[in-house]
Amino acid sequence: MAVYPSYELGDFKFRPGKPRPFGATVLPDGINFSIFSCNATSCSLVLFKRGEERPLVEIPYLDSFRTGDAYAMTVLDLNPDEIEYGFRFDGPYDPAAGHRFDAQQILLDPYAKSIGGMEAWGRTGSRNSIYPYRAKPHSDDFDWEGDQQLNIPLEDLVIYEMHVRGFTADCSSGVESPGAYAAIVEKIPYLQELGVNCIELMPIFEFDELDNDYLSPDTGEPLMNYWGYSPISFFAPKSGYASCGDAADELKTLVKECHRHGIEVWLDVVFNHTAESDENGPTISYRGIDNSIYYLLKPDGGYYNFSGVGNTFNCNHPIVRVILLDCLRYWVSEYHIDGFRFDLASSMGRDPEGRPDPDPPLLEVLAYDPILAHTKLIAEAWDAGGLYQVGSFPAYGRWAEWNGRYRDDVRRFVKGDAGLVGAMAARLQGSPDIYGERGPHASVNFITAHDGFTLRDLVSYGHKHNLANGEENRDGIEENLSWNCGWEGETDDPKVNALRLRQMKNFLSILLLSQGVPMLLMGDETGHSKGGNNNSYCHDGPINYFDWERLRTDRDLFQFVQRLIQFRKAHPVLRRREYLSHQTAADADGGLRCDSVSYHGLQVWTPDWSPESRRLALLFSGAPLGNGDRPRDLIYVIMNAHWEAAAFDLPPLKKGLHWHIAFNTALCPPADSHPPGRESILHDQSALPVGARSVVILLAR
Repeated sequence: MAVYPSYELGDFKFRPGKPRPFGATVLPDGINFSIFSCNATSCSLVLFKRGEERPLVEIPYLDSFRTGDAYAMTVLDLNPDEIEYGFRFDGPYDPAAGHRFDAQQILLDPYAKSIGGMEAWGRTGSRNSIYPYRAKPHSDDFDWEGDQQLNIPLEDLVIYEMHVRGFTADCSSGVESPGAYAAIVEKIPYLQELGVNCIELMPIFEFDELDNDYLSPDTGEPLMNYWGYSPISFFAPKSGYASCGDAADELKTLVKECHRHGIEVWLDVVFNHTAESDENGPTISYRGIDNSIYYLLKPDGGYYNFSGVGNTFNCNHPIVRVILLDCLRYWVSEYHIDGFRFDLASSMGRDPEGRPDPDPPLLEVLAYDPILAHTKLIAEAWDAGGLYQVGSFPAYGRWAEWNGRYRDDVRRFVKGDAGLVGAMAARLQGSPDIYGERGPHASVNFITAHDGFTLRDLVSYGHKHNLANGEENRDGIEENLSWNCGWEGETDDPKVNALRLRQMKNFLSILLLSQGVPMLLMGDETGHSKGGNNNSYCHDGPINYFDWERLRTDRDLFQFVQRLIQFRKAHPVLRRREYLSHQTAADADGGLRCDSVSYHGLQVWTPDWSPESRRLALLFSGAPLGNGDRPRDLIYVIMNAHWEAAAFDLPPLKKGLHWHIAFNTALCPPADSHPPGRESILHDQSALPVGARSVVILLAR
């Protein structure tokens, strides 16, 4: 069947297009370009030959090409591999009314699936170009070979937060393409050896790593936007993370290979703001398409800054909700992503006037969307505007949360603060005082994350050391809830270093024995330090790179983490979807109820809840495992955060069962941990001396 154009402009033939789907859609006879704006007065399509500075042609959208507020045009006989495209909008320039149209600007398609000029890390195009970030048509034709989301129950996951580049960029990684998506595939055996079954990738939406105006005070060289929390596009994967030209296929291969090895892939997504920043920022896309729609604006037309970086996306505007829902559907349907962690998610619950909405439309629609039905939704339940919603984030039966209170309480307890025994009892149960009927799987437990101290720095520094960021140590949080174990920074003192190792093991033991969903930070399993920098967002170098050499020279901490994960996986009582019931005393026959938790102190059944207490033991009693020698899943966790050792009485066991030691952080490697099934029996079954500042985990079998 012949296809006839309606119009011609030079060598280009075009006709009215289809308003949906938005973006550039490759058709058999050409490419359909669709975009919308409520307040623009006109729009034109600008086509470039790939890599060329000047456009090939600019084609105006005729009135007949417009359906409502959508502009749609099909340009015939275009080769999608040879062109880049953008849009030019005209309309009122009235900042006080929220309008910032500028017909001189060429704008990026919000639905762009691929962006040119960003292919080589650290060598992006000039921001002084007439169109620095260029949309490229993209066809989704990857062969998934039957792959689909893994749908591992949330409570069975062990999450590993990682930076795509930082995981393999160090020369010690030994991979073919350091810093690339493909390099993570090479390291899947390592992830399996560690035992994690979910990787959470820090932002991979396209961003400009050169978008940083600060200079290194040491070298005078420009610093970077290394972490990537400044998105240019919500639909395009970071092309600078690809070892070859096709970032989409390389990322899909990573997802497919992770799934093949039982590992889910989550994305850390940034919907709270964009790279356009405030009034002084660049016009890249949304600002020039329809500023008053896409951003939360003050009455005078200025930008609300609930993100801390200049602007706040207007997530609950009906039009913006469409884009964000389309975005997540795209990543799930085309990339098979298993879950999303939403950066500063509380800002997504603000209404168009910036007020917290008790029933945010966006959060509700994401919770009930059928395409996202099996996708994990994880909120960072606060924002930079002071809104803190840990435990009160609108969940709709679907959302889980980064549990910031878990992080803070565990940090304070392990460093020896008083008055936290009650809080620790709740945190190890999955925080029922916070999440109530939502269940322990609503709590993503973590001690450290990309933002803040690493685990080693948490026990090595009392305050931040961020001078290398070029901001005179003003950036980064002040209150780290850390303790340097008696010396600030690195030391050769063996006693200090032994204490630091013990404290790291204490943190890790509590994390992986807690109900809820544990999350590890990349590098914590090998004791990575950032030299006390708690905001390393701007450094592309060893401070943020995983040092693979540490695995070859010192595997003690890695082995300890590995065995903790193995232990967690071996015991269903630690991975409950519902809260355990409380048992306050032994049954009449001295027995323990199934699916219960009980609290203890130096004496069994006698916890010390006093304000000065720093000691607590919990007994998890699970259902029978059905394998003969272990009729019950019984685990006794003893936490002594006091600076003095103490003897703890042990709960008596029924005939045939004996307490075995699985972990003791006070002991030196390799005696500090045992593989599952090879735990060492205790000679004294009635009491156990527990070292100062240490955690002991016992197993009955």
